[in-house]
Amino acid sequence: MLNTTPPSAITSSTPPTPQPSLRNRIRGCLLGGAVGDALGAPVEFDALATIRRRFGPQGITAFSPVYGRLGAITDDTQMTLWTAEGLIRAWVRGSLRGISSFPGCVGHAYLRWLRTQGRRPRPQVEIGGDGWLWGVQALWSPRAPGNTCLSALSSAQSFGDFAANDSKGCGGVMRVAPVGFIRPFGLPFAVGCDVAKLTHGHPSGYLAAGYFAAVIAAIADGCDLQAALGRADADLDGCDGRDEVVRAVAAARALAANGRADVLPAELGAGWVAEEALAMALWCALVGRDFRDAVVLAVNHGGDSDSIGSLTGQLLGALHGPDVIPAEWLEPLELRAEIERLADDLATAFGDPAADAEAMGQTDYPGW
Repeated sequence: MLNTTPPSAITSSTPPTPQPSLRNRIRGCLLGGAVGDALGAPVEFDALATIRRRFGPQGITAFSPVYGRLGAITDDTQMTLWTAEGLIRAWVRGSLRGISSFPGCVGHAYLRWLRTQGRRPRPQVEIGGDGWLWGVQALWSPRAPGNTCLSALSSAQSFGDFAANDSKGCGGVMRVAPVGFIRPFGLPFAVGCDVAKLTHGHPSGYLAAGYFAAVIAAIADGCDLQAALGRADADLDGCDGRDEVVRAVAAARALAANGRADVLPAELGAGWVAEEALAMALWCALVGRDFRDAVVLAVNHGGDSDSIGSLTGQLLGALHGPDVIPAEWLEPLELRAEIERLADDLATAFGDPAADAEAMGQTDYPGW
């Protein structure tokens, strides 16, 4: 086929915008998720009318005190950090011992999170504390943890046990974003599903998580959001029990094609279940004018505000890196330095061929 593009269009085209590095994508993802979580935390259980009475007709657009401070994170970010920590420890173990399991190591990380919430696992999986994240005292604070996560982890018989329930709550999808960065050591869709299965046994609960991890993985490979959705569609195709997730994602795309609205469309739900949370975050990311606009849309509704804010922030942070996050949200963010450290260590483990697993595993990420 002949190239019919006029020569002037070729020579005068604007150079493409440089892609963020993997390290900046991971920083953007984890920090973006945390600020979305923190923005939505004060209104998590409020109706939209209540939010507007408290904060004005635009709703909440700046951090408001919750859990005794500005910029406080919730269980969403806590569990996301433990997911990242478990993935790094799986890499350390695989590198040094030649055998590892992502669900097993992440499950072990979640059991340590369970301990920080004042709950104990079964005696046969009783654990001590190790690794640097365990020593972050600010994480030892219950931030409205989900009952499904608590009960499933409290019932685990061994590391990596899948939950024996039929829950599709959003507690699986809201924490799996770090799984999108494990390339090339695993398949993000499959691992995302398995990590969600540790607490959520309904197909919509874990397939939505796998889909989200696959979207993040495609973004990390340089895809824009629309192309990333196409990649994730291919992973989801053929999975048993996928119908609810397929319908939710299709609804988000169709509504986004109509352009930006002032509020999240009621047709997408409230976000308490996984496929709704996924669809709502996708819609916000697709229609938002910028990071701030998308995250404000994500938290101002009568549903799971912190989780939708977190998922939306993770998507756009991964797409564009941390520079798009408003400084007034980053500066007071709880555990910002620790989030950045964990993001950088995740980038080292899964993006640096010269990474020293032995050094990382000595004290920070023991892969026993």
